[in-house]
Amino acid sequence: MRYLILSAAFIAASAQPVLAQDTDGNPAATVSAERLQSDVETMVSFGTRHTLSSLDDPERGIGAALGWGKAEFEKASAACGGCLDVQFVEREMEGRRIPEPVLIRNAIAIQPGTQRPDEVVIIQGHIDSRVSDVMDATSDAPGANDNASGSALVLEAARTLSQREYPTTIVYALLMGEEQGLYGGNLLADYATEQGWTVKAVLNNDVVGGSCGSDGVCDAEHVRVFSEGVRADADDATRAAMRSRGGANDSPSRNLSRFLDKLAEANSTGLDVRQTWRSDRMGRGGDHLPFLDRGYPAIRFSVAIEDYEHQHQDLRVEDGVTYGDTVDEMDFDFLADVTRLNVRAADLLARTPMPPVVEADGIVRPDVLLEWEPVAGAVRYNVWRRRTDERDWTLRDTVEAGQAGQGSSIVLAPDRGDDWIFGVSSVAADGAESPVSSAVPGGQFYPLPVDSGE
Repeated sequence: MRYLILSAAFIAASAQPVLAQDTDGNPAATVSAERLQSDVETMVSFGTRHTLSSLDDPERGIGAALGWGKAEFEKASAACGGCLDVQFVEREMEGRRIPEPVLIRNAIAIQPGTQRPDEVVIIQGHIDSRVSDVMDATSDAPGANDNASGSALVLEAARTLSQREYPTTIVYALLMGEEQGLYGGNLLADYATEQGWTVKAVLNNDVVGGSCGSDGVCDAEHVRVFSEGVRADADDATRAAMRSRGGANDSPSRNLSRFLDKLAEANSTGLDVRQTWRSDRMGRGGDHLPFLDRGYPAIRFSVAIEDYEHQHQDLRVEDGVTYGDTVDEMDFDFLADVTRLNVRAADLLARTPMPPVVEADGIVRPDVLLEWEPVAGAVRYNVWRRRTDERDWTLRDTVEAGQAGQGSSIVLAPDRGDDWIFGVSSVAADGAESPVSSAVPGGQFYPLPVDSGE
């Protein structure tokens, strides 16, 4: 598959200085609600960002918006001494809601890791917008909450996190073509595969800038995190194994959701995560789904309560009700809180080792043998368990990496394998701990092997 890549001047991340940290050590402390609002207002000013609008007009349409977004990435790179590789990744695509071939273009910024650059954390949001008619590429489509909010979050995360070095790579992405059918998400997922990236986590942000619903109910205390149960790339053999040994509630994205919930709970002044155990909202989808289809861990952040009168609507007043996705309907303090949670998550994930691949043997025995593959960067492993009907993990044991005879296995007694789900997380020297990898069929944070049929 051929990509056209237009790359900015790049200075190796190894030359990046370690800049002064915030006094409390929190990388999210510099997130600015005012900058987020300014970015959203700028995106709205392009009139429409419909995928079928102009790529060449410098002032109106999707091309102008993406050009501006790329320039913002370049400003962030200049502020960190050239630490970001800023690119357009493009491919001509057609299909449902794109009747004629269109150049789908994503603006991305890559912050290479200093130790394990092939391990990648992705923060993304789609920048395109729409009105009531999904094929209307000319009417004003401000798309303030859907999804200038997620795009502004990505830009702010790039500004904040690029001020630090990380062992693994962070990718910031503004995606095109979501409203027409997840085209930008598919493009980036294919690109990740072709680059040989080991995708540790995809944080997709879509509709993250409002706190009140169309029924007047408001909730500024929670953000929803959507995660799949049975992983999308599971074949018939894997699903059959899950029926016997578990796995329907232990996909990597489900454990990523648990990880985010735990992270949110550690900050009593921030948002609480409402784990929503389905891949996306009922009958709908976002740009994390193409990554799930390819076996990459991915979740979606979205508002606690959606406002349908100000989403996918023509600008109008009808029966006394104002419709349209405009800036005045947003809550920028809420958007700043979601941004801070993303920044804290990416900061931690970019420091953790990969979650290990774990297997459990508890069949017809009074104990359980857990074995896992050692991972680069881990100094110890935490062993977790939970009852089969419980939501959250409980720490069971700790194993030092490389300890004679113990570095990658443990026997748990008198634990009965029938009664528990087990998992293992990896811990870096600075204490950064990965999500838990479940010891069930399909629990690993890697794409499942493809059956060749031979």
